[in-house]
Amino acid sequence: MGFLERLKDGLSKTRRNFTDRIEELVGMSAKVDEDFLEELEMILLSGDVGVKTTEKLIDAVRQAAKKKEIEGTEQVMPFLKKYIAEMLQDEGQRTRIGAKPTVILVVGVNGVGKTTTIGKLANYFHLFKYKVMLAAGDTFRAAAAEQLQIWGERAGCEVIRHEEGADPAAVVFDAVKAAIARNVDVLFIDTAGRLHNKTNLMNELEKVHRIIKREIPEAPHETFLVLDATTGQNAINQAKVFMETANVTGVVLTKLDGTAKGGVVIAIKEELGLPVKWIGVGEGIMDFRPFEADKFVDALFDGDK
Repeated sequence: MGFLERLKDGLSKTRRNFTDRIEELVGMSAKVDEDFLEELEMILLSGDVGVKTTEKLIDAVRQAAKKKEIEGTEQVMPFLKKYIAEMLQDEGQRTRIGAKPTVILVVGVNGVGKTTTIGKLANYFHLFKYKVMLAAGDTFRAAAAEQLQIWGERAGCEVIRHEEGADPAAVVFDAVKAAIARNVDVLFIDTAGRLHNKTNLMNELEKVHRIIKREIPEAPHETFLVLDATTGQNAINQAKVFMETANVTGVVLTKLDGTAKGGVVIAIKEELGLPVKWIGVGEGIMDFRPFEADKFVDALFDGDK
């Protein structure tokens, strides 16, 4: 099964909760009137598209109907597909590997699949012949370094780690030095994910940034925020905290295959102004790819065709 087929399969729950329900509504309504728009609004909200984004989509449909760009309800789905695809397009979606080493900081709360994401990213770039190194900067969570070590071995990458409870900044310092000395292409840095004390998180991330910039002034080149798609709008709230504490450049969305809340992809882009850079649609090491707006929208709207 190719990735597009896995994406279609992975989005099946979201499709049932989102586009399938819109199709049912279209089948029961002849006119794009306020009753139709009210029902459409409820579907979008239940699909975790978010209040702000839902309002924008409803207004776009309303205006298109007024201008006769939409003349019947059967034209609503093609309109939404095109409109959402345009919303999701972002020039910053591609992860560019340029400077040597390219330093990518990975942040997010525990439980979202952060360490697994780093392992899959490492494997992806290793397959494209990049020399990859991992830094086990989450010294707070028990066995985080061991988990990253296993992923590093699986992906054929060296892992820089210290003992549990060590200073994360010391791990990062050693990793950056090693990456420079060993001519590494990409250095992924794992970080602690606790959110119960935002001040601690902010201080720790600031310290990590200082350590990195002392050695490579333009780094980190990217900061990926890992979010769990199954949490829906709660992922937006998590993102807002990390946007305050880290210079987030893009989102990695995991567990899209296990949720009916995949509409959160649209909310992330529209409400946070962040590009979705990578998505995970399964447990396998290959069920992970760069996000492509057109393919995502095709899978969401035409998955069963």
